Amino acid sequence: MIKPTAKQCYTVTNFFLTSCFLFMFLSCRNEPDQKQEGMVFRYNEHKNIGSLDPAFAKDNADIWAVNQLFNGLIQMDENLNVVPCIAKSWTIFDDALTYSFKLKKDVFFHKHEVFGKDSTRNVVAEDFEYSLFRNCDTNLASPGSWVVNNIYDIEAVTSDSLHITLKTPDPSFLGKLTMKYCSVVPQEVVEHYGSDFRAHPIGTGPFKFKKWIENIKLVLRKNNNYFETDTNGKTLPYLEAVAITFLPDKQSEFLQFIQGNLDFLNSLDASYQDDILTTTGELRTKYQDQIDIIRGPYLNTEYLAFFMDSESSEMQSKLLRQAVNYGFDRKKMMIYLRNGVGIPANGGFIPKGLPGFNETIGFSYNPEKAKNLLKRYIQETGNDSPKIAITTTSNYLNFCEYIQRELQKIGLEVAVDVMPPATLKDAKANGKLDMFRASWVADYPDAQNYLSLYYSQNFAPNGPNYTHYKNPLFDKWYTQSFKETNNKTRERLYARMDSLVMSEAPIVPLYYDEVIRFTRKGITGLGNNPINLLDLKRVQKTTH
Repeated sequence: MIKPTAKQCYTVTNFFLTSCFLFMFLSCRNEPDQKQEGMVFRYNEHKNIGSLDPAFAKDNADIWAVNQLFNGLIQMDENLNVVPCIAKSWTIFDDALTYSFKLKKDVFFHKHEVFGKDSTRNVVAEDFEYSLFRNCDTNLASPGSWVVNNIYDIEAVTSDSLHITLKTPDPSFLGKLTMKYCSVVPQEVVEHYGSDFRAHPIGTGPFKFKKWIENIKLVLRKNNNYFETDTNGKTLPYLEAVAITFLPDKQSEFLQFIQGNLDFLNSLDASYQDDILTTTGELRTKYQDQIDIIRGPYLNTEYLAFFMDSESSEMQSKLLRQAVNYGFDRKKMMIYLRNGVGIPANGGFIPKGLPGFNETIGFSYNPEKAKNLLKRYIQETGNDSPKIAITTTSNYLNFCEYIQRELQKIGLEVAVDVMPPATLKDAKANGKLDMFRASWVADYPDAQNYLSLYYSQNFAPNGPNYTHYKNPLFDKWYTQSFKETNNKTRERLYARMDSLVMSEAPIVPLYYDEVIRFTRKGITGLGNNPINLLDLKRVQKTTH
């Protein structure tokens, strides 16, 4: 994408706070306005939700909640295909600049007194005209403004017909439109609440807002007026309510899940991964009659990055960067540190699951080759004691220490520095780190999203090119990809770009992540998708 762009025992205080969280969590199960506890889907977020306004749906916690409350013109299915949502059909004009959408007429906003005596109204094309242009408002300062920056004009032709014209062709535009930033909101309600719309959301989604006590709990109720149906014509959603808690400790979350107080657990944490999974990633026998596991590709690449503008000869040397890539066993790393969850990144930067992925263009474990490359570096530079320092956060310290031990075997001295996440984020954006751990999760399902990290016009802090990689041929191909409308041709172009980057090794791909979800028995219809979007409209829950 192009964006504008140790641990101590519990003290009395911590115990008190945890008890409060637990009390509020349990009380959430007894909300007087929830009809049946058995039809309430319960999950936990580790951090507080920042906003329920889709214009600010940047982080996963926000996106998941917003996805239950709002809809856009189109949406992604589990296979990343663009499918209808509020728009029932669309046409792309021959100039690849104009998109025409035909809207459904039976989509209504959640009820609110602002709408007058009927308490609601149907969605019309003007609502999308307002909602999309709203992201451009500099006073709003939406982090999603980059999504609509290439839009030249939006015209509501009729109440159910919308034309969007782009400034330049963009084959990934439909994918971007599926992002929650592009959800429809009612202008009169937004203007009624102003900035407080973040805590008083009115959308069209399968669930409607009920209650939010920040850092404690969020409750959503079924929208009985929802427009989507299942294959049998039954109105969605099936659930009566969604209850979200905010326990910050992952071990506490795991215990609540095991005790049956949560229905869903997302991702894997080192604090409990050995307890729930075998070393090969299978569910342990003691949990098989209580829990189901769902796994699949996740559009997230974990990697180490070199800062190419560093004055360090180690960072400037392609020989040394390649030696690091060859110097450790990614497969072994995944088995011992991730219980087999994740795919060793022996390909390029584009993750498995996206068109353009090529498993043959990366680096495989070859310690002898790594030693020879390091020897050549020493001969060419005269630096007979090369050193590198990897900066990381505590969550990924075990990975970096593993790589440290492996690289020391080939003769490379490695230090590992640990920083808080916010400090590391700022330091890497401002070129203060020679080498650091990072990850890139797709904002939209197109490899262009990943390759934007190597376009020279995207140098951080004004863009996502944290390595300051620069190659004129890459820039040429990257620009060309925006004009290529043939999917297969564009896919081949993406693979060439990724291969070019890997040949110069500004990064060290570690692994392509996997979505791993645990559910209690009796939860069906949750599914999985490579962007790890939580979609609850088809979820059903039976109690045992």
